[in-house]
Amino acid sequence: MQSPAFAAILGFAAIAMVPAAQSAPIVYTANLSGPAEAPPNASPGTGSTIVTIDTSAHTLRVEVSFAGLLGTTTMAHIHCCTAVPFTGTVGVATATPNFPGFPLGITAGIYDQTFNTSLAATWNAPFVTANGGTPLGAEAALAAGLAAGRAYLNIHTTQFGGGEIRGFLAPVPEPVSLGMFGLGLLGLGALRRR
Repeated sequence: MQSPAFAAILGFAAIAMVPAAQSAPIVYTANLSGPAEAPPNASPGTGSTIVTIDTSAHTLRVEVSFAGLLGTTTMAHIHCCTAVPFTGTVGVATATPNFPGFPLGITAGIYDQTFNTSLAATWNAPFVTANGGTPLGAEAALAAGLAAGRAYLNIHTTQFGGGEIRGFLAPVPEPVSLGMFGLGLLGLGALRRR
């Protein structure tokens, strides 16, 4: 028979493992590389990205840093939603041909822009059409694709027209959930020693 304390710890651990509601800002990250492209390439280029989506505020923040590209940048965007998580290719979800203001013609740089997801200009028109015909339908589809590991960001260059570096976006665990999960594990360890 389990003690009430043990049951409480298990309850806290279970709560900590539940993902945050889609209405709160959710942060995703990816490391970008040539081997992660489809098809893979031997580019020495690297990059990292942080993508934050907030479906309550209707915002999408895209932060990117990159260096060492073989070609100069021609475009960059988020693709969604692949058939299988963390693999494959799919059409562009965000504005085409490029994130507005993304630095072009360079091999290294940074980018930080916040988009209003309720505006059509944030999205690729076919992605909007395929997801209910409204910007908010596109927002919901991207949010679901991000949560399922079915979205990636890539940077295209003069050397690699199909994309020189890319990375699939994965959620960053929120600190509160990590803390609760850690406390739950500590509590389980303490009970086990008894």
